[in-house]
Amino acid sequence: MNVIQIRGLEFSACHGVNPDEKTAPQKFVIDADIKTDFYAAAKNDDIGGTVNYAKACKAIAATVQDNVFNLIEKLAYECAFAVLENFKRAEAVTVTVKKPEAPMSKKFDYVAACVALERNTAYLSLGSSMGDKKAYLDKAVALLDKVRGVKVEKVSSYLPTKPYGGAAENEFLNCAVKISTFLAPENLLSEIHEIEKQCERVRTVRWGDRTLDIDIIFFGDKILRGQNLTIPHADYKNRDFVLTPLKEIAEGFICPDTGKPL
Repeated sequence: MNVIQIRGLEFSACHGVNPDEKTAPQKFVIDADIKTDFYAAAKNDDIGGTVNYAKACKAIAATVQDNVFNLIEKLAYECAFAVLENFKRAEAVTVTVKKPEAPMSKKFDYVAACVALERNTAYLSLGSSMGDKKAYLDKAVALLDKVRGVKVEKVSSYLPTKPYGGAAENEFLNCAVKISTFLAPENLLSEIHEIEKQCERVRTVRWGDRTLDIDIIFFGDKILRGQNLTIPHADYKNRDFVLTPLKEIAEGFICPDTGKPL
């Protein structure tokens, strides 16, 4: 993968927690690494095949100068989102926001926040066994599509299935969803939990009946074995209610853990 590098992009803007930082402009310096495949652009000497760095700088400038944020962490994320949202050829971006005039008494060069985002395709499994099941699934899909950095690409048919795990009693309605996302897996999981909460999910009995359950099954080709998140989902191979909807929307997908198609 090739990289477009932007270094030392300077701005005078108002970002900070303190009241005076919101009115008195300070210096901010931004670096950006934009990953993109510009082989064709180089071969044909055509700017249409790459990320236009002047336009990328303009998108970053609008983010920095048209907003007032408390945190440089927020500013870094917003700049990274601006690049990925405006340039489809950008596969990933790393943005570093430096604040050389931060209000601190010690001598320092600058404080900085660095954010790295990349495009990924993820597959989710959704299920409901309480209340208006279809309405909960419809609402979940709509809420997913409203999350910053998430776009719903495909939704499978809704499939009635028998309860799984021995605790639930009601019939489930299940589906699979394909999304594109800039979020890290852990951040996507956090957004999913918020959507489950908005759909009245109450966590009591494991595998019991619930208004909404959303699982991350695959996240690109990543294999994660974290304390709170396992990708691919640890039990997906044993769940027909996961596999059947997935096959409908993920034709040709190769499972990263097995190297085989669904």
